Amino acid sequence: MIKTLKEIPCGQTAKVKKLTGEGPIKRRIMDMGITKGVSIYVRKAAPLGDPIEVTVRGYELSLRKADTEMILVE
Repeated sequence: MIKTLKEIPCGQTAKVKKLTGEGPIKRRIMDMGITKGVSIYVRKAAPLGDPIEVTVRGYELSLRKADTEMILVE
């Protein structure tokens, strides 16, 4: 089932299926190493849910909630 990264609970791993969004925003997400087929581990979320801390390709990354809505995972 395809969801957005925002919907994945802490402690879960998801595989990227597609990136939505366009232009510089999509390019910035791809430049951070988030591309189709990569696994993302959701480590934790800030108390108010923004940002979300994930592990991608062996390094830790903080993503804004708006960015996580553009990452479709399964």
